[in-house]
Amino acid sequence: MTNENMDLQQDIFAALVAKHEVQRELCNKLEKSEGEAERKAAYEDLKLELQAHAAAEERHLYVPVMQHDEGLDLSRHAITEHHEMDEMMETLDDGRIGKEKWDKTCADLIHKVRHHLEEEEDEFFQEARKILDTDLQQRLGALYQVEHAEYEQTHGDD
Repeated sequence: MTNENMDLQQDIFAALVAKHEVQRELCNKLEKSEGEAERKAAYEDLKLELQAHAAAEERHLYVPVMQHDEGLDLSRHAITEHHEMDEMMETLDDGRIGKEKWDKTCADLIHKVRHHLEEEEDEFFQEARKILDTDLQQRLGALYQVEHAEYEQTHGDD
């Protein structure tokens, strides 16, 4: 993704849902990929997107929501799920695991990502909309997109 693809007029929720669609596409691509090289490349694309998304989402949605009592448990749960995905990616990045464990962990990661996106969109976002005022939602959308793009640019060629 390049900066030209950013729509800084999107509020935080529209910006996040747009990236959720990217993540769903990458999960589908990874699931359908054949051959080890293709699977690893598809995984690397998904990993970069998940890491950029989590870093920017935690800072520009979870932290503002956590500043309100009614947002604490919501944010804690979502951050826990991000941590679980990070642990799965650490396992996938461990060059010592066998193909069977890699495939199982990869399937678990895809399942976790899909569950997390659905839960965020169906529950977390509904509650967060009530907590954050419209003006703040708008500002956070731009901040999220800029940080996401910067993360991809600085980590994309690791």
